[in-house]
Amino acid sequence: MYLKQLIINNYKNLEQVKTDFTRGINCFVGYNGAGKTNLLSAIYYLSACKDYFNLPDSQNILNDNDFFIIDGHFSKQDSESERVYCGVQRDRGKTMSLNGKDYQRLSDHIGYIPLVMITPSDTMVIHTGSEDRRRMLNFMISQFDRSYLNMVIQYNKVIENRNKALKGMRETRQTDELTLEMYDVQLIKYGTAIHKTRKTFMENFIDIFQRYYTLISGNNEKVGLQYNSQLNNGEFETMLKQARTADLTSGYTTVGIHKDDLEFTIDTRAVKKSASQGQQKTFIIAIKLAYYDYSASKTEIKPLLLLDDIFDKLDSIRVSKIVALVSADHFGQIFITDANKVRMENILKDINSDYKIFSVTCGEVQLQYETSTIEK
Repeated sequence: MYLKQLIINNYKNLEQVKTDFTRGINCFVGYNGAGKTNLLSAIYYLSACKDYFNLPDSQNILNDNDFFIIDGHFSKQDSESERVYCGVQRDRGKTMSLNGKDYQRLSDHIGYIPLVMITPSDTMVIHTGSEDRRRMLNFMISQFDRSYLNMVIQYNKVIENRNKALKGMRETRQTDELTLEMYDVQLIKYGTAIHKTRKTFMENFIDIFQRYYTLISGNNEKVGLQYNSQLNNGEFETMLKQARTADLTSGYTTVGIHKDDLEFTIDTRAVKKSASQGQQKTFIIAIKLAYYDYSASKTEIKPLLLLDDIFDKLDSIRVSKIVALVSADHFGQIFITDANKVRMENILKDINSDYKIFSVTCGEVQLQYETSTIEK
């Protein structure tokens, strides 16, 4: 699968863009703030139905305009062109459509355009709260398992309603056992299934992750990616019963998969405390590339790979290894941004892959150079 053409109107600082891409590597070069990252975020919108950095839709509209449009034309498994459209009107909401047919639920589109994006801000997931790590885990699994995403949505709705009920019971000091039992049945149904899916995914994922970390770093550091869950230690139903008093006292649900977390280690030491910036960046890049591998094997579709300014704080050896890895036949279409045009030109000239280099200046995109493996 690859993105053939991208059309953008009034998205962030991109007023009007219409660009055709190669199946191989597409590079956007330009100064910081020129709009390189915005181009990748626009592509991400067509996959995830939202901005990569979780900005509200209306904040992505250029200046005082009333709307933005992102229009992508894809080729999927040698099929005819498929069009994914995203339109946002200020104060009127968002429309996502596939081949002219609007989605009634945005979640129905998730996974249709598999995509992996890596940015400098991704290392923040190492330092922030467990919610961000769960969000990353949910996104990875939902790309190839739509039923999982629906279970997470339903679980979160039940948690929200149960917490409202618990808060009301705490305030009135009256316990409604039947209501809590009703919510518990639903929590157990969805939570147990989500836990099983997460656990299986992590068990199959860790070895792939270790392999990619070793390939990029070139050393024998043992990295760890541990899935921590209260449900690892017992039955969810038993835990809910044991936590009933604590839940009524606190006014919220104290046990469940909404408390799950991922633990990151290098040689048994916590990454956030002992790893250098380069190690942290390598750690996250290895997670994302390993996920690419896992997703491709599950769906038999190569995701789009978006690399946003990831070479900063990495030595030249690691940069070369990453580019060599992703330019191999195992990967599909790739989009790269970099402020260093000379570095990208030097790296790409030795790559046996089709590529295009685009210059980005103040939101304008121009093709600077393209080559084909036929020419080499």
